[in-house]
Amino acid sequence: MTDILKDINPVIQMLLVMAMFSLLPFVFCCMTSFLRFIVVFSMLKTALGTQSVPPAVVIIGLSMILTFYTMGPVFQQCYDQGQVPYNKTKNILLAVEAGSKPLKEFMLKQTRETDISFFIELSGNSRPESPDELTIWQVAPAYILSELKTAFEIGFIVFVPFIVLDLVVANVLLALGMFMLSPTIISLPFKLLIFIAVDGWALIVQGLVQSYN
Repeated sequence: MTDILKDINPVIQMLLVMAMFSLLPFVFCCMTSFLRFIVVFSMLKTALGTQSVPPAVVIIGLSMILTFYTMGPVFQQCYDQGQVPYNKTKNILLAVEAGSKPLKEFMLKQTRETDISFFIELSGNSRPESPDELTIWQVAPAYILSELKTAFEIGFIVFVPFIVLDLVVANVLLALGMFMLSPTIISLPFKLLIFIAVDGWALIVQGLVQSYN
């Protein structure tokens, strides 16, 4: 593979790199910790019952900042490892291939074995003897599945206390005969009060960041 990349015309290399840059939003959203952050925060917003607070741009911004915090060392390794072959050969594709290895290692650490096995079988290739033989196209979809499962597990844990509070408020209103009053409207202030009392945002953010350590 490396020999093939060396022989590619520099103009074609540049075109391929420009095409790769168009995939950067996909890489950032689906192949980094951003995926877990945005899913959990979106589920938290739904569990609280606040339709437009905090705004979507705030949730996305917070997820991006936390992604740079958790992925900072990985991004630095990608730059350092990609810089070496580029300085030696001036081959952009070789630099991209070398620089993608730390990202693949990061994804493998967060990926379940069953997910990666499924995509290896789906590709029709034999089981690799070492993780280095895995391609990023096998690791990426397995990582996405594993992250979605993990994010939904965390979201379920976040949801449970709010569901319990909704049930308590609904039963109280039913006992008082207030059938026309929405339990969601009554429980919302109590949800916010409890969430503030336990410093919910800090707990969730710290838990998510530490889940990558």
